[in-house]
Amino acid sequence: MLLKSDIKKIWELQKETLQNSDSGVTRELISGFQLPSRHSIIITGIRRCGKSTFLLQLIEKMYPDAFCMNFDDNRLYGFDNSDFLRLDDIINDTGSRILFFDEIQEVEGWERYVRLKLDEGCKIIITGSNASLLSRELGTKLTGRHLDIELSPFSWSEFLEASGNEAGVDSFIKFMNTGGFPEYVTSGREEILSDLFEDILIRDIVVRDGIRDLKGLQRLALWLISNTGNRVTGSKLKQAVGITSTSTIMEYFSHLESSYLFHFVPCFSYSARAQMINPRKIYSADNGLISVNSASFTDDRGRKLENLVYNHLRLTNKSIYYYSGKNECDFIITPKGRKPLAFQVCHTLDRDNLDRELEGLFEALGYFKLKEGIIITLNQTDIFSTNEFTARVIPAWEFMKNRI
Repeated sequence: MLLKSDIKKIWELQKETLQNSDSGVTRELISGFQLPSRHSIIITGIRRCGKSTFLLQLIEKMYPDAFCMNFDDNRLYGFDNSDFLRLDDIINDTGSRILFFDEIQEVEGWERYVRLKLDEGCKIIITGSNASLLSRELGTKLTGRHLDIELSPFSWSEFLEASGNEAGVDSFIKFMNTGGFPEYVTSGREEILSDLFEDILIRDIVVRDGIRDLKGLQRLALWLISNTGNRVTGSKLKQAVGITSTSTIMEYFSHLESSYLFHFVPCFSYSARAQMINPRKIYSADNGLISVNSASFTDDRGRKLENLVYNHLRLTNKSIYYYSGKNECDFIITPKGRKPLAFQVCHTLDRDNLDRELEGLFEALGYFKLKEGIIITLNQTDIFSTNEFTARVIPAWEFMKNRI
């Protein structure tokens, strides 16, 4: 329990700090952003991707009168449920009806207070680290009263603005290796991403979910980051990472995905059972994490390009699959209300791989009854056509200018 005067003083100091902070590159997510009247907005995403900075941008550009409180502040230690009454007096004194709460879930009973403010007509944004906030949990506490938004590391366009580069193949190669974590893009300090990798494993998974085998989890995460773009099954990983139980590995997969560190893409099938039993392909949240933390001693540019394309597609599409028949197609997306789209990724097309890449794409086009697909390369442009199908070859740095 805290004094009202202490809470107010801490809020004033936080407000002063915010006003003196650099809001950085304006995130694309801010375009068209609107606060609903009877739903809270929950901003989730991997650690250090810029959630708090995004709040600052919203305050500066759209909601200058918003009341903002960061509960992840050592000076607020001891803040409990009864202190919401004192906080409410302070908010009412400001007259603000737009409330930004960072890490509010640190306080037990916070959801009742948020529901109360929603019922009073306030507009609310909640952000938090994955160690203590996941949208699926909030679904049980704010049922029907929240909308989720996932913030990612910098996109290609945001990277260009942050780094001061012009769009082109040279800057794209840099992006392919550096990734988009804001602090790493601007500083280039590798320890930022090595520390982040460990922080997610320990704070977002081990501490949060009570995992006892930290070394096993670390070995599994290292194997996954070193094999980005490959197919994986829990049963085949047991010996490689020294974990004896397939169910334990599958449990760890779930935790790693919930922390946004990895994504596991299923093989497309109209059968839910087939999707469950087929191998999934691994993708990392960011290419910088691969460059800094991978145990692979080869610069696998093809896998990095594929990972980059996956994260670009994921900005606007959550239903992403790979296709596997006699041949393989890297990505199938199924936009709501539209026909599927097929994408093949190849760093450099040459005589050795051209037939393989075309056969995989054309087989997928035939399966989904499509006429045209796209092959994404580093810096090639071309068109290949048969009587049935067309493959357009597009440089990745041009393809990723626009969202799909």
